[in-house]
Order: sequence, then structure tokens, then C-alpha cells
Amino acid sequence: MPTLRGAADLAEYIRKNYSGRVVEVGVGHLSEVAASLMAHGVDVVLTDRKARTLGNLAVEKDDIFSPHLELYQSASLIYSLRPPLELQIAIGDLAVRIGADILIRPLGDEVAEMPGLVRRLVNFGEARFYIFSSKVVTSELPS
Repeated sequence: MPTLRGAADLAEYIRKNYSGRVVEVGVGHLSEVAASLMAHGVDVVLTDRKARTLGNLAVEKDDIFSPHLELYQSASLIYSLRPPLELQIAIGDLAVRIGADILIRPLGDEVAEMPGLVRRLVNFGEARFYIFSSKVVTSELPS
């Protein structure tokens, strides 16, 4: 089975920063992050173009360009590993609709601009990824 560098750190970051349901879009053949999250009791939904079983994990059929909203409702995070730009944009549109953050682990330097969302690079252990959020983080300066 293929491996993803930093998968354990990525799963740890998600566990520490998000609660409730998380959804992985376009799971492909890399299920390490989802398996780790599920092993720690996280409610994870996996989606891809075809329904199937990946290892012992169920993958739901969904088209992110015309998503079944019931799969995503109440998700605090939607994440995707190595998605192309057009997928990132569709994930962004959906995340804004449901009020979820997005975590994108790009293949290279393909990172979409998503209107209405703030992007920040996160380095966590061996994991490098971007978080997109509609929540504006402000810091107070002493007066």
C-alpha cells in the first residue's frame, strides 16, 4: 500500500484541532490519514468518484462538483490530499456553504485562491499543508 509522508502528523493535527465529523474528498488510494483518525474515534467520511472499500474503510460515491450535502452536513473540516486546482475550488465552494474549514495537502505548488477564505501554511511535524478558513484570526495589540 502506498504511504504518505507525514500522514501520522497530519492525522494528529486534525485530531487536535477539529471535532465532530471530518470528510476526505477524493480519497484515491491513500487511506492512512483516515484510518488513523478512525482508530482514534473520529467520525470520518471518505468520498471519491466510485463507491468501494479501501482496506476496511467504506468510500462513499460523490461528485464534489454536485455534492450530496448529507455527506458533508455538520462537518467541521473537509480535507483532500493532492487534489488538482479545480477540485480545490469545488471543495472551497462547498466548505463556504456548510461552514467548514478546509485542509489541502497539495502535490506541489498547486494551491487555489478561494474567495472568502483565509489561507495559511501549516508545518506540523513532517506534515506540510494549507488550512483555509472563513474565520478571521485577529490578534490584539497593546494600546
